Amino acid sequence: MSGRPELGYVLVEHRERLARFGFERVDALQRTRGGGVLLINDREDDDDLARDMTEVLTSFRGRLYGRRSERRRADKALAAARE
Repeated sequence: MSGRPELGYVLVEHRERLARFGFERVDALQRTRGGGVLLINDREDDDDLARDMTEVLTSFRGRLYGRRSERRRADKALAAARE
């Protein structure tokens, strides 16, 4: 092995599923190692602002759902401890 393993290609359906921010950086890293990122649903937004807003909203949505999940787990743990 040459110390620089080849990563190959990463296949994702939507760019947001791979990275909320910095998709281009991940793709560039893959390309330097002889691979790349293949998108199944490559809807290219012509408006960078619209794409950035979608990424920000996706990030906030993930945090909101994560907090709900944490609260449910904490409630279940408290209920189990009381029993």
